[in-house]
Amino acid sequence: MTTDDPVAGMAELLPDGVVVVGADRRIHFANAEALRILDCDAADLVGRGLSDGLPLTDKYGRDWWSHTDPWHGLPSRPGHREKLLVSPKGHDVLVTARYVRADGDHTVERVILGLRDAEDRQRAERDQATVLSTVAHELRAPLTSVTGFTSSLLRRWDRFTDEQKRLMIETIEADATRLTRLITELLDISRLDSDSLNLRLGPVDLHALLTTHVVRYELGRSTGTVELRLGDRAREHGLPPMWADTDRLEQIFFNLIENGLLHGAGKVTVTLARAGALGDAPESVVVEVDDEGDGIPPSDREKIFGRFWHGPSNASTGLGLYVVRGLVEAHGGSVVVADSEVGGARFVVALPAGLPDVVGD
Repeated sequence: MTTDDPVAGMAELLPDGVVVVGADRRIHFANAEALRILDCDAADLVGRGLSDGLPLTDKYGRDWWSHTDPWHGLPSRPGHREKLLVSPKGHDVLVTARYVRADGDHTVERVILGLRDAEDRQRAERDQATVLSTVAHELRAPLTSVTGFTSSLLRRWDRFTDEQKRLMIETIEADATRLTRLITELLDISRLDSDSLNLRLGPVDLHALLTTHVVRYELGRSTGTVELRLGDRAREHGLPPMWADTDRLEQIFFNLIENGLLHGAGKVTVTLARAGALGDAPESVVVEVDDEGDGIPPSDREKIFGRFWHGPSNASTGLGLYVVRGLVEAHGGSVVVADSEVGGARFVVALPAGLPDVVGD
């Protein structure tokens, strides 16, 4: 096979590396991608014997060609599946092989190798290990608290005062709620990544929903910690009807308000406004969540919506904002972060307004 061969020309168009070995066990061809993966020139490979030009080894350090030996063994062998091998220069390479046999005696006339760079797979495996480590850490902390307090209560119930018991039970409840939220977020991430999230859509009164949220926050905190207000148009004309998943909207704004309280300082302000309905622009409901913290640098404003992104404080699971963006986009909306007028961060959620024609009629 030469570079003028049409088959060789097609091999150069493939995204994977291709190496062709003849019946003489010499390398006859290697496309540009194979040379890049192996970090060598064509002169270092083409024309040389297989074990000399491409001495691949497995994870145990064994010579792969003497171990697999394409020219011997059962004549029914079609090749081998993808294997992680080590190239001559020490790089990990994913290698597949196809044995081209003669029609009569089934001898191997050609071995076609497919090469892939293993870096992307190894990066994905490292990311997966990081995710598992993070999840294990986040689950362990509240579980340790729950088991410690329940063990103490069971063994020394009579030694604690009613006030101490109440404090311990409240702590158990808070940690159990934290665990439930974390598991829910992990399940949501799985559904979002696999495009299997189901929304239970129905009419929603967003003003009433957020008012309930503010009341809940003020039960456990001082009055005024979270303030809800209406924009000018919303105050004058009210909010347009919405068709959405009530539970998912609660989750979106719970995460955003919690994020403001955790990373901001002082009060969190939630502003409900209406936009669009001018000319051909569709009408939408806009919710702004402002905090009084240090804000988010422009360079980090896209990163914060990534999975397990913590920022310098490392004070959260790094899941909440990833889930927020996924749920907002599942509703056909958008979420961005900007500077607040009071100096902190402002999260702006835009959701489509209106009801389906059948419901509207």
